[in-house]
Amino acid sequence: MKIFISADIEGITGIANWDETEKSKPDYQEFKKQMTEEVKAACEGAINAGAEEIWIKDAHDSGRNIIADDLPPNIKLIRGWSGHPFSMVQELDESFDALIFIGYHSCGSSSANPLSHTMSSATFNYIKLNEKLASEFLIHIYAAVTVNVPVVFLSGDEGLCKEVNAINENIRTVAVKKGIGNSVISIHPQLAIKKIKEGVESVLKEDINKCIINFPKHFKLELSFKNHAKAFKTSFYPGVKQISSNNVVFESDNYFEVLRMFSFRA
Repeated sequence: MKIFISADIEGITGIANWDETEKSKPDYQEFKKQMTEEVKAACEGAINAGAEEIWIKDAHDSGRNIIADDLPPNIKLIRGWSGHPFSMVQELDESFDALIFIGYHSCGSSSANPLSHTMSSATFNYIKLNEKLASEFLIHIYAAVTVNVPVVFLSGDEGLCKEVNAINENIRTVAVKKGIGNSVISIHPQLAIKKIKEGVESVLKEDINKCIINFPKHFKLELSFKNHAKAFKTSFYPGVKQISSNNVVFESDNYFEVLRMFSFRA
């Protein structure tokens, strides 16, 4: 069994402030370690379920957060950003049996996490897919569908876990925290590690085909930029229409074309 893990940090246990996610801040080191431990737990659960090969995309900020030496030896760690339209699931293809998300968070404009955003908190007010506010999870689960890889597990904030379960109740989730205003209520870090390990192992021993989701036949991507000049610049990408000072839309039946357009945004 070959498994892909995509790991972010804003949905890691305990994180409540941007200072805890930025390499230049002293608070970061503690949560870099917890991010690594939660990824390690997912790896161990997958190995217990029979995984022989595990690829991990470090998908936060510069892509240089996870401590590789703390992980099992049968992993490959993707650090940095290639620029491929698959972004947070770079290198995912048909050879993988399942995709796991660790440390993911609610979308921009959501109140479920003090650090809620989609792709860039500095760039976007929100992103919508087919009129629905889009999380980074939603953007990338659709990418997984294009290469026929089921998403089987996600850990992160409670709001995102509810979104995932509404899409497919068979996708296993572990809510490690709940956002309340500008605060979070978190479970114990060691309990989070235990639940992630057990959850991954359990779901991979079940029929993962039950985790396959319905795939839209047409896609409408709406980007709401914080800076109106970026919306104007993006409007010159082929097929993009500017619908307001800060918003543009792009439509296609081909989801890879949606991801391609998004990768060339202003």
